[in-house]
Amino acid sequence: MRQLRLLLLLPLLFVPDSHAQDASKVIDQFVKAAGGRKALSRIQNLTLDGTAQSAADQPAGTYTFITKLPNRYYAEWRSGGKTSIEAYNGKSAWHQSETGELATLLGQDAVQIEAASQYYNARFLALSKKKIAAAVKGPATIGGHSTTEMELTFPGGAAWQVYFDQQTHLIDAEKATIAGIPREIDYDDYRIVDGVKVPYKFEIHRGAQTFVVHVTRAAINGTVGERVFDFPIKAQVKLPDLKQLFEEIDANQKQIDKIKENYAGTQVEEEREFDKNGKVTKKEVTESTFFYLNGDEITTLVKKDDKALTEDEQKKENEKTRKRIEEAQKAEKKKEEKEAKAKEQGKDSKDPDEPGVEMFLRVSQFVNPRRERFRGQDALVFDFEPNPEYKPRNLAEKIVKELAGVIWIDERAKDVVRLEAYFVGDVHLAGGLLANVQKGTGFVFEQAYINDEVWLPTYLEANIGARVLLVKGFRINVVQRYSDYKRFNIETLNTIGKPKDAPETTAKPR
Repeated sequence: MRQLRLLLLLPLLFVPDSHAQDASKVIDQFVKAAGGRKALSRIQNLTLDGTAQSAADQPAGTYTFITKLPNRYYAEWRSGGKTSIEAYNGKSAWHQSETGELATLLGQDAVQIEAASQYYNARFLALSKKKIAAAVKGPATIGGHSTTEMELTFPGGAAWQVYFDQQTHLIDAEKATIAGIPREIDYDDYRIVDGVKVPYKFEIHRGAQTFVVHVTRAAINGTVGERVFDFPIKAQVKLPDLKQLFEEIDANQKQIDKIKENYAGTQVEEEREFDKNGKVTKKEVTESTFFYLNGDEITTLVKKDDKALTEDEQKKENEKTRKRIEEAQKAEKKKEEKEAKAKEQGKDSKDPDEPGVEMFLRVSQFVNPRRERFRGQDALVFDFEPNPEYKPRNLAEKIVKELAGVIWIDERAKDVVRLEAYFVGDVHLAGGLLANVQKGTGFVFEQAYINDEVWLPTYLEANIGARVLLVKGFRINVVQRYSDYKRFNIETLNTIGKPKDAPETTAKPR
């Protein structure tokens, strides 16, 4: 459960501000043409049903498209005897391929599906509050029509190109990569439904495939249940006793930490800072060697921006490593003494405010359990979200209460192998006077099964947004990649997984 606790240690960051003047003008024209701000803002959900035909000589299949505030999305098309589905349920993205395979989407595929859910639910209203940046790229010709091209950039980095007809001001086309597949949708035959203009014909170009969709039913604010967006029931399983499972994972952590102490590797970290328009203002890349001590990474910097450190710089870094080793040893000794004393007194040594198993079970609820394969291993996967009935009692619970995401667990190895988590709302520290951690801030953590004995980190990405002291806003993206894992013993430690000329004292003590 160490990965879950990392959420409380995320750095602070920024949120995009207002859009450029020309983008605002194009958006205002679209909103007015589509039915007006009042009509668009009333849309809680939208359902489109129709036919989908991939070729003129084939029978028509079916098409279903559903969106629901704040960020639910479902698209299903059946044609030629094959069915494809992509969806976002507010916590995780999933799809069903044409072969019938169901899977949770990962990485950029998931980011792109989430962006689709944000795009179709936003309807160009209050984009800045949703952290969506808009920029006009200029005139473009689409299908013989004169259009204005606009690029939208979403918090996770996904980008959409939207083309507004210069005569009608409605959307002629949109282009994006969704679930790793380039897509273009060309819209036509707009009709009024409950005061809003909705396209009744569109052509979907998805990779090498093309579908012509004719809408037969369009419904605004009908009854749409949450089950629509969840993993299909047939793919779900019954959750085990989560309290027992999480306690077993916690109890197994010491054994995992001991195995990890037999490994060293390389860590490359890339940190980027952005201004309010999404432009990179600072980029730094560092490379370090590392090993594990009492469950913590002990790193030694060896390169900065692809340049090796000078001899003097390396000596300073080695000295920092020595100090970290000493601090880690002292902290572990203090922890052991505290646990021993608590045991003698028959007390629990854990801090009651620490975000452990019990807190997550109180504050969160767990849904959509399923079994999947992750990096060749069987994994239990489920989503977590805030428990709406629980009222937080302290700051730690308040922070955890704003978390949602999806978690992968190897039940055999008793370890968390992948975790995606993000804040569903803003978190105000000291009533907002100190800092506001902003909605959408979150991270992804991944591991790989090494030597058929232990899961070790391979990837960590944090997208952090905050405003500090009511004034300064930050937006930071940090990516850490782990590689070159080598197994060693005490005899080989001094030559593996550390700088070539590093002194003996950078080795892990026993």
